[in-house]
Amino acid sequence: MDIKPINTPSEPGKPTVIAGPCAAEDEQQIMVVARRLAAMGIRIMRAGVWKPRTKPGSFEGRGDVALDWLVRAKAETGLAIATEVATPSHVEKCLKHGIDVMWIGARTTTNPFAMQALADSMRGTDITVMVKNPVSPDVDLWIGALERLNNAGITRMAAIHRGFQIFGDKTYRNAPMWNIPIELRRRIPQIPIIGDPSHIGGRRDMVEILSQEALDMGFDGLMIECHPAPEKALSDAAQQLTPDALDDMLGRLIVRDRCNKGEELTAMRHEIDQLDDQLISILTQRMAVSRKIGSYKKQENMTVLQSARYNDILERRLKQCEKELSPTFMRHIFENIHEESIRQQLQIINT
Repeated sequence: MDIKPINTPSEPGKPTVIAGPCAAEDEQQIMVVARRLAAMGIRIMRAGVWKPRTKPGSFEGRGDVALDWLVRAKAETGLAIATEVATPSHVEKCLKHGIDVMWIGARTTTNPFAMQALADSMRGTDITVMVKNPVSPDVDLWIGALERLNNAGITRMAAIHRGFQIFGDKTYRNAPMWNIPIELRRRIPQIPIIGDPSHIGGRRDMVEILSQEALDMGFDGLMIECHPAPEKALSDAAQQLTPDALDDMLGRLIVRDRCNKGEELTAMRHEIDQLDDQLISILTQRMAVSRKIGSYKKQENMTVLQSARYNDILERRLKQCEKELSPTFMRHIFENIHEESIRQQLQIINT
């Protein structure tokens, strides 16, 4: 994938910070936030102009008139401006007003037809485009959205990790599922990843913790919602910070080095590699025994699945490692081992 540096100003060696209200509500609000962000040294302001809402009747943004407010904020403060687009018409209006960055929301990312229409409308421009992850934890859908833009000639791109909707999850507004952006980076190492702690947590008291986690993961920046009076916000009131709270939080965040600083880390990584080799060897041996068991069950006309035995193994192994390892992690490991064991046995029985 052809990806160039994004046109988002930031100090060398520091993460990009994009901040501003969930929605542009009125001109005064935009100017208050813009002046405060500029004074803090933040160089990119975000604000929603068109707001996709779950139900009709909710606040859906001020629409086209808000673009004029953003243009004024840019002219007075020098801030780069970012806003969300969902239709080719939005793209056309943003380009006409000189918007610097467009982002594509999670609902739009989910729809390949909508993504292709947006990509076609941006063809021939050098605009910076950020793509939020789809609402479902599907890394291929996320990559597909980026590829559609890239195929249309958009090379200045970034991915925004805003979490995933998981039914029944009460901890987060959108579960972070860090393994998904990790896989995205593995497949597209050059793509900048921006963390969106506001939408992951859904509460302002979680923003700092999630921001630090994103930076610890090596993310390239943060997109944080900021409002002069969050309790009066017309959308996402619970997750927005005041400018003062944002300034204080940014001062506490730790930005870690990404480079290997010495031989000690290299030696520990070599140790990890050796242990991984041992894990693969042990798992290979375990599956060899599973195939022997499959042969025995075939000979004795037994079913492959023996639920009582599996439940016993799972219970014993979880107790065995409960002090050192997460039960959720170990359950996931043994469920996958059991699934592969069943697959290997079925291969024997069906031959």
